[in-house]
Amino acid sequence: MTQNLEAVFQHDPNIVSRNIAGEMILVPIRSNVSDMAFVYTLNETGAMIWENLNGKNSLNEIIQLMVEAYQVSPEEAQQDISDLINNLQDIDALEAVS
Repeated sequence: MTQNLEAVFQHDPNIVSRNIAGEMILVPIRSNVSDMAFVYTLNETGAMIWENLNGKNSLNEIIQLMVEAYQVSPEEAQQDISDLINNLQDIDALEAVS
């Protein structure tokens, strides 16, 4: 699914994240025990995107940061961000900011 480039997302407050040895670890802290059975890891690029999904930056701003940091095309950055956002939404790790 292609995202609206002006959209802004923030972390779900029920997700705790820590950067450990270059990987971002996401741990759900919900009351449902089955939700707490999973830990998610993001690579360096995913961690950079996660840190910028802070409720302030639009997707367009994050794309520009990725283009500058990783020397990728805007289209490649947009696709990577869209894929990660879809995955994070599937595990209820993100909320759209209205």
